[in-house]
Order: sequence, then structure tokens, then C-alpha cells
Amino acid sequence: MDPHVIALLPLWYTAFLLSLTCHEAAHAWAARRGGDDTAYLAGQVTLNPIPHVMREPFGTVLVPLLTYFTNGWMMGWASAPYDPRWESRHPRRAAAMSAAGPAANLLLALLAFVILKAGLSGGVWTVPPDRVVADQMVVAAEGSAALLDGVGRFLSIVLTLNVVLGVFNLIPVPPLDGIAVLAGLVPPVRALYQRARAAPVTMIVGILVAWKISRWVVNPAWQLVVGALIGS
Repeated sequence: MDPHVIALLPLWYTAFLLSLTCHEAAHAWAARRGGDDTAYLAGQVTLNPIPHVMREPFGTVLVPLLTYFTNGWMMGWASAPYDPRWESRHPRRAAAMSAAGPAANLLLALLAFVILKAGLSGGVWTVPPDRVVADQMVVAAEGSAALLDGVGRFLSIVLTLNVVLGVFNLIPVPPLDGIAVLAGLVPPVRALYQRARAAPVTMIVGILVAWKISRWVVNPAWQLVVGALIGS
């Protein structure tokens, strides 16, 4: 096994858990603010990853590690419970709950972007001499502490993962957050979404469709971010 892949595993998994935990905690927090305490009572309104891992160990441990060692990239999922009756009574609040997860990811991406951009402007980091990749958008500038190279890699992973998670989850197909946001705001979409959720195969098809079209949505978003980061 590639020692380089092993060496980067802690950075990838820490960034992955941070991103997923913020996503689900934001869902849970928004639901509680909207009047649904289901996720709060389940211990999900927290940035401690343990309750989220305990709820979805397959999607937060096994799948991320498997996809990392097979594809060099971490994929996975978690979930925050909510009350469907509350969702039916308060569709707009449910839409806000659904939007909160991707919003948290985009805020994390923005934070990582600002730190990296400031470091590039201040001469702490520089653009890699070969090419910019998902887990290395910057390298430590000459004369900078070697530790800063690892910090730059971690922030690069955080930026990449959260751009991907934020944009991908906003694709409006079930079971992603984007369709749930639309369903809460547009009654005809709500009716279609409720019927789709009653058929599990629809959810599987939705994930496959989202995966197919994500290259035309997620990749351009990431390229736009990279251009803004390393551009003068």
C-alpha cells in the first residue's frame, strides 16, 4: 500500500468527520430552532462526532475508509432524525432544516478559503509548482515551517470536501437536501417528493442520477474555487 496514502489518512478522515458532523449538527440545530426536538433529544445538536458516528457507523467509518483506500477519496453519510409530522405541519421550517446542512458545508469551505487566501497573500504558502490537486492547493513557502505544509494540506481537504458536499447536496433530486428544500417551498414539488419517499427504489435512482450529473455541477464549482484561490 502506498505510504503516501497512509500518511494522509489522518488528515482526510479528520476533515471528513468535521465536514459531516457540521452538516448533520446544522440540520439538527435548525430543526430544533424550528420546533422539532427529535434530533436534539438524540444528541445530534453537537459538534462532537461520536453521536453522529454511533448513529451511522457504516456511513461514517466503513464506507469512508473503503472509498479512500480504493479511490483516494472519502465518501460517506450520516443522518439527523426529525419528526415527519412536524415536517408536514411546517414545510418552510423543514426547508430551512434541509438547507442548513449544505449551508454549514459552504461556510466551512469559505472559512478554509479565507485562511488559505490570506496565507498565500502573506507568503506563508505558495501555489504548488506542478499542479493544484484536491488535497494540496498550497505548499509551504520557502523559509516557512514544515508544519505549515500539513496545515495547508488539511485546509485544502476541508475546502474541497465542503465545496463537494455543499454543492452535491443541493442537487434537487431525492434523497438529497436540494429536493427537500424545494419541497418545503413549492407545494407541487412537495407532493411529488412525498410520493417518491414512499418508494425506496426512487431514492436509489435519485442517488445514481445525482452522481451522474454531479460532474457538470460539482467539478465546475471546484474549478471556480481553485481559480479564485490561486488567481492574482
